[in-house]
Amino acid sequence: MLRFELVTPERLVRSEEVYMVVVPGTEGDFGVLEGHAPVMSTVRDGALSIYATQNSTPETIAIQGGFAEVNAAGLTVLAEQAE
Repeated sequence: MLRFELVTPERLVRSEEVYMVVVPGTEGDFGVLEGHAPVMSTVRDGALSIYATQNSTPETIAIQGGFAEVNAAGLTVLAEQAE
């Protein structure tokens, strides 16, 4: 499972183990699974799609701007706003 955190300047929005997250990067959407290569990307306004399990329907969260970082610990999305 992938360790995922969604953070805004005001609060920690989500912190959980998930199957996959699709991030709206400025260069295009990208999916992150457990074991993804390290990467940093800027994030555009859009929908973050969170898949709890492999065949689940994604939960979406609208985010605005920010950064996404994938490292050995998992995926962290630092968004300017999340709804």
